[in-house]
Amino acid sequence: MTVHIGAKPGEIAETVLMPGDPYRARWAAQTFLKDAVLVNEVRGMLGYTGTWNGHRVTIHGSGMGMPSLSIYANELIRDYGAKTLIRIGSAGALPEHVKVRDVILAQTCSTLGSPSRAIFRELNFAPCADFGLLSKAHAAAIAKGTPTHVGGIYSSDTFYDERPDLWKELTRHGCLGVEMEAAELYMVAARHGARALAILTVSDHIATGEALPSDQRERSFGAMVEIALEAAFA
Repeated sequence: MTVHIGAKPGEIAETVLMPGDPYRARWAAQTFLKDAVLVNEVRGMLGYTGTWNGHRVTIHGSGMGMPSLSIYANELIRDYGAKTLIRIGSAGALPEHVKVRDVILAQTCSTLGSPSRAIFRELNFAPCADFGLLSKAHAAAIAKGTPTHVGGIYSSDTFYDERPDLWKELTRHGCLGVEMEAAELYMVAARHGARALAILTVSDHIATGEALPSDQRERSFGAMVEIALEAAFA
């Protein structure tokens, strides 16, 4: 066990799906995994391990923001041997052609700063997704008929960001959406030689103000979980 993860050796699978919300981790494990077992609940951050189509999978919460995700991603890779980490979360869309309920596959992630920023000093390191995971996720999404967009996103560590000029510039440069964790996930994975991908369901739209009601979010997020599982084991 580690400071933040109470799982015993061997209880974490090599493939880990990481929603931000620990209760969404529980929902996804109970919905998609067979024989899911609770392996972590330290500080209320739930993690479950089970199987999907015979493959061992862990679904573990990451918390909100890059500092929280960095803790779990580092420990999962370094101490438990995780080799594939897929973020399954929500995002706010920026351009008009990206709609609520669509899925975004984050090819690259821009950010103003993350816990890894100090390592690079003056270098503006550009983290990107694992191409194998990205291509398989795209194929799975197309096969399911899920409206899907591939491209760059922005990972913010500020939820209540009051910079409309930033949204304007991000949109002008083709950024598809905004979330809070993926850039650090990609950096940690790159540092440790792991595979990483962020698959994001659009829950709201920055420009239009449209948002999914809370009771519809889980139903809309199901396609994202299926895409993640198929990408990991295709």
